[in-house]
Amino acid sequence: MRFRSMACGAAVLVLVAAVGCSGDDGDTAPTGSPTSARATSGTPSATPTPTPTPANPVSIPGLIEREHRGSDLKLGKVRVRTGAYTQYAVTYEANGLTISGIMNIPRGKGPFPALVLAHGYIDPAVYTSGRGLAREQDLLARNGYVVLHIDYRNHAGSDDDPDNDVNLRLGYTEDTIGAVMALRSSGRAEIDGDRIGLLGRSMGGGVVYNTLVVAPGLVDAAVVFAPVSSRPDENIDHFQRRDGDPLVAETHGTPEENPTFWKEASPVTYVDRVTEPLLIHHGTADESCPIVWSERTTAAFEKAGKDVELVKYKGEHHTFAPQWPASMDTTMDFFERHLR
Repeated sequence: MRFRSMACGAAVLVLVAAVGCSGDDGDTAPTGSPTSARATSGTPSATPTPTPTPANPVSIPGLIEREHRGSDLKLGKVRVRTGAYTQYAVTYEANGLTISGIMNIPRGKGPFPALVLAHGYIDPAVYTSGRGLAREQDLLARNGYVVLHIDYRNHAGSDDDPDNDVNLRLGYTEDTIGAVMALRSSGRAEIDGDRIGLLGRSMGGGVVYNTLVVAPGLVDAAVVFAPVSSRPDENIDHFQRRDGDPLVAETHGTPEENPTFWKEASPVTYVDRVTEPLLIHHGTADESCPIVWSERTTAAFEKAGKDVELVKYKGEHHTFAPQWPASMDTTMDFFERHLR
């Protein structure tokens, strides 16, 4: 780990939880001639294995157990044409929901590596399709990447999920996994389905963390900017409980009241599952997401032996202004190494 200071049709991913499983549980008994009077008499030769208890659906193990689907990527009307790329309105299917977004396709001969962008929190009531990460959308497409910026459920033209907030917005992770699978199964000549990365900002950084632990091997590399904590209870305390929002607290309790729930909701609990390199950008003066969150997450990745790099930007705030160009140079160097 390095620290630097700087001025086919429907795709299906079946993910089986390792939680609660051990050894050869689930193996069938051998067939053939009985070898004992006990077997001959019809008495079972082994104690049946109990059926595992399903994971809480509002948890990382619950997401791991799900059969994730992503398909039917459709290009709609042209939104923007530049000399470097064309931007389209798009939709795709993710676990039964239609998700909207925008996609920038570079001009020239493909196939091009692709990036899925997960934006930060914007009130769905004012959100418009493709809003967020506009600078990144443009720059990355100009540098030869197909860029799919997803709207998430309950945003813009995406389908509604009325339980999304009380379910800790874990549905955004499903939407992101589905986006990667939809790109891979699209059959479009412009898209190289074997070279796909993730980029998330703020809340979208948390979505990226979830995706890496739920679906190891799904992408080739990931980058996050000014991410939220990898422990949802810290995010709830920081952003919701201090404003008197009772929704999650009333449903799931506090970490003191319900420690198992909050442990299983945290991607950092399952960091040992991650297989992709991760680059984290964070400003030391971030007023929204404290840099200590990224320091702790980086330490957890390092302890688990994962490929992680935290780049700190002295004096930089949450939105990245003066040092944004340098951060994007580092980002593109990172993706060049892992996606080209």
